[in-house]
Amino acid sequence: MAKKGITVGLNINNKSEDFNELMIELENLCSACDIDVVGSITQNAKQVNRAFYIGTGKVEEILNLIKKENIEIVIFYNELSTSQLKNLEEKLNCEIIDRTALILDIFAQRAKTREAKLQVEVASLKYMLPRLIGSNENLGRQSGGVGTKNRGSGEKKLELDRRRIEEKITSLNRELDDLKFQRETQRSMRRKSNLPNVALVGYTNAGKSSIMNKLVDIFKNSEEKKVFEKNMLFATLETSVRNIVLANNKEFLLSDTVGFVSNLPHDLVKAFRSTLEEACEADVLLHVIDISNPSYKSHIKVTEDTLKQIGADGIPMIHVYNKIDLIDVEVLDRILDSIDKEGIFVSVKKDINIDKMIKCICDSIFKDYVRCKFLIPYDKGHVVSYFNENTSIINTEYREDGAILDVECSNIEYNKYKKYALE
Repeated sequence: MAKKGITVGLNINNKSEDFNELMIELENLCSACDIDVVGSITQNAKQVNRAFYIGTGKVEEILNLIKKENIEIVIFYNELSTSQLKNLEEKLNCEIIDRTALILDIFAQRAKTREAKLQVEVASLKYMLPRLIGSNENLGRQSGGVGTKNRGSGEKKLELDRRRIEEKITSLNRELDDLKFQRETQRSMRRKSNLPNVALVGYTNAGKSSIMNKLVDIFKNSEEKKVFEKNMLFATLETSVRNIVLANNKEFLLSDTVGFVSNLPHDLVKAFRSTLEEACEADVLLHVIDISNPSYKSHIKVTEDTLKQIGADGIPMIHVYNKIDLIDVEVLDRILDSIDKEGIFVSVKKDINIDKMIKCICDSIFKDYVRCKFLIPYDKGHVVSYFNENTSIINTEYREDGAILDVECSNIEYNKYKKYALE
């Protein structure tokens, strides 16, 4: 059963222009964590209140709302210090978390692979470590009585806890390094296949997994499994790679990556860097945008900033504006006048412009393909089989000395078999 909660946000000196959008996003994050948000309290202030982060008047307002609505949890957009967290819990007698803790909780719930689980655990421990001191500041008194002896035992326990966490982080990072090596080996093998790599990137819940599943479904000969998709934030945490085989035998690899979100905690960006590196290996990035979301422009900026952060900003990109079925034609026309004319406007759900998207992908990744004719002797049946299975054969003629294949193939394939090419 969903917990009843309220969100709280502080806008210092009204500096955050997209403050309302960020609060809406916080509510969506809560929904992803099975929290039913029944209210939101915001404040504009000149500075942070050191004790409660927000002003004491707002704390009283929250307390009244907790009593009135039987609130079980309060979620702050801003990251709280341990002392602020402790003061708020004592004052409100309610579970208090901040946005970082909420995102960590969502990631922990969504993680399925061993690597994703380890990455989340490392990020969670790093989040916990600086808060250990505050949560144990009264440890000596809790141990029984006051005085140097007891205070010392509390400090020793704190030091032991801190050391255990640091050792655990080191151990987990070693295991992650091993998994990263395995991932890099897999990438290396894929690179040797010479298949173009297309990576799906974009804000969380934009429809990346839906696009992957649509392509897998259309080209059933790829015999690939679909990936998990659901209308919620961070449905996908790990990278999935599928081999897409087109009707003309051309192939490419399609990678689905973890979705981005504004102000993603630094430790999570760092933890999932190896997963996001799949985007750095791509020949083309398919930037999927939920055009029905009023905040789509800020989502685009977050994605582009994150790609720059991981070193993937120089890779050719195709903008795919998804979910056009959810907006009015008049609104769509206005959007068309203000954004990238080179983008593709699609609805995966309603099968709108999927063919245009596929053509755009192919035009981008197969631009180095050449059309030529090969004369293959009849005793070289394995070469004919290769062309039949791996290239697009436009026409075949038969002569006494062999078969003439009119073929569209990559430069690599042409160079491999150019001894059979007809000038």
